[in-house]
Amino acid sequence: MLTVEETIVGADATQIPKQRGESLLETAVRYAEERHWDVFPGTWLDSVGGVQRCSCGDTACAAPGAHPSRPDWATQATGSATVARRMWQKQPTASILLPTGRTFDAISVPETAGFLALARMERMELPLGPVTLTPDRRMQFFVLTGASAKVPDLVTRLGWSPTALDLVTLGEGDFVAAPPTRFGSRGAVQWACRPTAANRWLPDAEELISPLAYACGRDR
Repeated sequence: MLTVEETIVGADATQIPKQRGESLLETAVRYAEERHWDVFPGTWLDSVGGVQRCSCGDTACAAPGAHPSRPDWATQATGSATVARRMWQKQPTASILLPTGRTFDAISVPETAGFLALARMERMELPLGPVTLTPDRRMQFFVLTGASAKVPDLVTRLGWSPTALDLVTLGEGDFVAAPPTRFGSRGAVQWACRPTAANRWLPDAEELISPLAYACGRDR
């Protein structure tokens, strides 16, 4: 098994995407083409007086350059590499957003709990899908769709109140920001566990919920 550090660095030769030196357009196309994920362009960062501001115009934007740019974003999302290329050609610096509830759901936890859970999952030799690490100190674990309906009951069975843990399931109607999308000056989204050929088949939420809930309970 890889260590947590090796997982974050990602030593697999089949890493998707390459990221370094790769444009947002090329990366978005790779997500659609190689992973069959739906993608859609979000807001982007504009430089105003030497300060990076979100294209939405809100100076107090909570996720500058990393949220949908239009209310009908769900209908805009596409799994076509050709359409994705065309959309990012119109705005090459747009963030890459992935709708959840289609090819995957995501379980979002605080960064500290996420790292603890990753270490436990490796010791338990649990199957693991891609995991993102965001500049606002959250980790999103990609799981099979349907997690939103299962997780509250699963957490309850483990002896926790779902409202007592900082564990959020993202499903239909939600989205995640994908690497290398930037959150203003806070930095870029990264892969804590990269998409590879080995984790193309995602785990079910039921397989990961125990270490995730335990870690969130420790992190309170």
